[in-house]
Amino acid sequence: MAQQREIGGRAAAELVLRLSRAALGEGFVEALTSAQWMALRYFSRANRFSRTVSAFAEFHATTRGTASQTVKGLIKQGYLARIPSDTDGRSARVDLRDKAKAILARDPFEVVVDAAEALPGRLRGQLVKVLERMLGHVARQRSRPSFGICASCAHLRNDEGCGSHLWPYHCGLLNEPLAAEEIEQICISFEPGKTSAVQPISARKLT
Repeated sequence: MAQQREIGGRAAAELVLRLSRAALGEGFVEALTSAQWMALRYFSRANRFSRTVSAFAEFHATTRGTASQTVKGLIKQGYLARIPSDTDGRSARVDLRDKAKAILARDPFEVVVDAAEALPGRLRGQLVKVLERMLGHVARQRSRPSFGICASCAHLRNDEGCGSHLWPYHCGLLNEPLAAEEIEQICISFEPGKTSAVQPISARKLT
């Protein structure tokens, strides 16, 4: 039996690049640039701790000034809203408006989402782990946050038995309760989990 040839890193990286190009669509889509689409996708997926201009700049690997101009343009067009922080007058959260939610239904990125959904569940899970590992490697080389979802983060704790049923999880890093839907959102403070991301809160050492 012939030995299976090992696929090189460049071939794998080129496939990722082709998928990213497919996500960009054909130039301007719905009169939005690729940077504007990236911003709408980010703010639709980021958790409440990460919906800021500075976090988006880190995610998009761009300067804060460039990210700010992109966000300002989308606010002016009625896609995003700037919500001042209740605790810090210098910061603000960026939320989607209904206009953005409607246009995201026509996002060219959905063709890639559909391709991922078509994969068997186990294979899709393996793919996520591989891509998270690649992203983490790149982030470390560039000294940037790796980002990721709470469900696979080392800081996620199961708050069952210790909190409200509306907040069944807990962020061990930020010491904040998390709703069930929030654990599938993107966070700037993500750290890859070495074991199961969801651990009983009682397993943490009390100080």
